[in-house]
Amino acid sequence: MKKSPFLFLALLLFLGSCIPIRIAPNIEDYRVTKGKKFKRGLPKREMFVFEDPKAANEFYNYVNIKYGLDNNNVDDDVPFMLENRLYFFSFYEVEIEDKAIPILGVFADALISRALDSDEYQPIFTPNDGVYRRGNWYIAIEVYSDLENDCLAEDSFSRKRLLQYLTSIKNEYLTTHNYNETVFKN
Repeated sequence: MKKSPFLFLALLLFLGSCIPIRIAPNIEDYRVTKGKKFKRGLPKREMFVFEDPKAANEFYNYVNIKYGLDNNNVDDDVPFMLENRLYFFSFYEVEIEDKAIPILGVFADALISRALDSDEYQPIFTPNDGVYRRGNWYIAIEVYSDLENDCLAEDSFSRKRLLQYLTSIKNEYLTTHNYNETVFKN
């Protein structure tokens, strides 16, 4: 009989928890990975990926102002020079959601639905699909040139220099609030 308070507490903790279905990656600085492997729908090329804590379309605005694109082809084929060579990059704003199933909410809604004996009961304690979601946003950048189809590939001769360049772009984007400042830095 002494085990019942501990069993009750353990059951209560279990029911109050959530079962994670998918956890979005935590990227400290950046990651170079195949786009398709990181998120379905991205190109198969190697991509420079970092977390984006800013609002939607902020990176678009940053690239538009920094490279003087006047809202033309901002997210595709952005030209830049590095060591007297012409490169192009494209970027993608990507969302990966954390997903979890709230155990207590699912059981509570099931019990209420059964007690009301109704198939039309709308869940109160859980979202409509029974899964809590929280979005995490990332910027994924691919780089290519006339000489190389994938400049971030392991065997690319310009990979190291491009990673340094992209890191400086990422750092400038994350630390700058007025993107017009980037025009005067160059």
